[in-house]
Amino acid sequence: MQPTRLRILEIIKEQGDATVAELARILDMPPVSVRHHLDVLQGENLIECPRVRRRGTVGRPEQVYVLTEAAERYFPNNYQRLNIALLDEMKEMLPPAEWQTLFHRLAEKLAAEAGPVDADAPLEERLSRAVAFLNEHGYLARWEANGDSAMIATLNCPYSGVADKHPELCSMDQRLITLLLGVSPVPLSRLAEGGCRCAYEIATGLRLTAQPAG
Repeated sequence: MQPTRLRILEIIKEQGDATVAELARILDMPPVSVRHHLDVLQGENLIECPRVRRRGTVGRPEQVYVLTEAAERYFPNNYQRLNIALLDEMKEMLPPAEWQTLFHRLAEKLAAEAGPVDADAPLEERLSRAVAFLNEHGYLARWEANGDSAMIATLNCPYSGVADKHPELCSMDQRLITLLLGVSPVPLSRLAEGGCRCAYEIATGLRLTAQPAG
């Protein structure tokens, strides 16, 4: 990222919010230049302007800028390291059978949020429903028809950086998809193993109507 824009994000992070005037003073820049950088950051969905601030009883209200959730990726965190450490500790404490059962139970709890599967519903309908649910949870999922089979794929791993050390998370996702569809998919590739996506094949024996990806 351009250094000035990164510094603007840092200032807003430090202060909680900031106006053009405040940023211009801290950066020693003309307000018009600050506004240009803010426009770019807002266009990239890294900042937003949820309110205005009045300066006493005179003068025009000033727009107040805050960070969006997307901006947090520019600030270091130890979530990944902590998650790995917690899973390492749990794995040492639990017998292998209980360890696997734990992830199956987590998949079942997550699938329960989607509600029961209608086993009599067309597979296309169940696939679309599963994809919608996965996308609500950040998987960037889609499905495609391929003759008498279908493929469901997830392009983002919510456990990136953790699943490669704990493949049990991949098994949890496979269990989740099984519960969402009511059929067992066959894994084809995994992001955690270097693939460009996690992909699963569902053999149906029935010709499916092609659907738009997503």
